[in-house]
Amino acid sequence: MDTIFDFNQNLILEDEHVLLRPLQETDVNNLLEFSINEPELWKYSLVRANGKENLENYIQIALKARTSQTEFPFVVFDKRTGKYAGSTRFYDINFPFKTLQLGYTWYGSAFQGTGLNKHCKYLLLEFAFETLGMERVEFRADNGNERSKAAMLSIGCKVDGVLRSNMPTFESEVRRDSIVLSILRNEWFEEAKENLKRKL
Repeated sequence: MDTIFDFNQNLILEDEHVLLRPLQETDVNNLLEFSINEPELWKYSLVRANGKENLENYIQIALKARTSQTEFPFVVFDKRTGKYAGSTRFYDINFPFKTLQLGYTWYGSAFQGTGLNKHCKYLLLEFAFETLGMERVEFRADNGNERSKAAMLSIGCKVDGVLRSNMPTFESEVRRDSIVLSILRNEWFEEAKENLKRKL
């Protein structure tokens, strides 16, 4: 049976450490501190969110993609500190193929290495496989982004390969190689879910 997903719903994913809710226009105020003080967070991003104007544009692009029903962006709230931590999203959502990508993920430096990402990924993967019925969840990163690659491997992703020169980089003639990783439905239920749960 095809999954019916309401892109307009106020979808909340949470555990004792983190809460993910739909990204909103007003989240400019919650995320502006990162845009001003940590512009390096978007070093590997084609769409930057450094500075207020870029952040507003970043959020508008995300909200338009949600309206077109290809993406579902979240803002991330860290319950332990009582502060907003960053953003992530489902994108390239393809219900007929039962696939989606999980990405556009960034957290302020104070939240990196705290375990927050693993809590977020557990909630998102659980929803993708167990509520949406996905067969494959894909992840991509700049092949030069070692932090991002390590984070994806640590949550149970397997490397599919590298797409050579598959996209431009921000305001540069240099093109990016993208590493592609994924978790399959059977891998989630057989090992990835329990392995990730043990790391929470």
